[in-house]
Amino acid sequence: QVQFVESGGGLVQPGGSLRLSCAASGFAFSRFTMSWFRQAPGKEEREWVAGITTPRGDTKYADSVTGRFTISRDNAKSTVYLQMNSLKPEDTAVYYCNADYYVTTRSDPYWGQGTQVTVAS
Repeated sequence: QVQFVESGGGLVQPGGSLRLSCAASGFAFSRFTMSWFRQAPGKEEREWVAGITTPRGDTKYADSVTGRFTISRDNAKSTVYLQMNSLKPEDTAVYYCNADYYVTTRSDPYWGQGTQVTVAS
């Protein structure tokens, strides 16, 4: 079945960096636009953070992370990455990846467990 396994989160000081990974399985990864989302403490909805198309690898970012975050993908490994630099306390959230197709067409789009990112001194 479709599965997303996020990893790489942790506690980091403001200004620091983290690289998140998301291993996908159960579908034709190389055919799907992929995105990262996050859910901040106390918020009910997930926020879209960044997306990457295939096969061209065109990228888009939320205004709040533009210039600090970089999304990339390795279709051979069915993995999408999020390099996060210049982290701010407001980046604190649980981060998830997903395929845009599932997010836009399913009421339960196979969310994984996410990976916690905490930015604090």
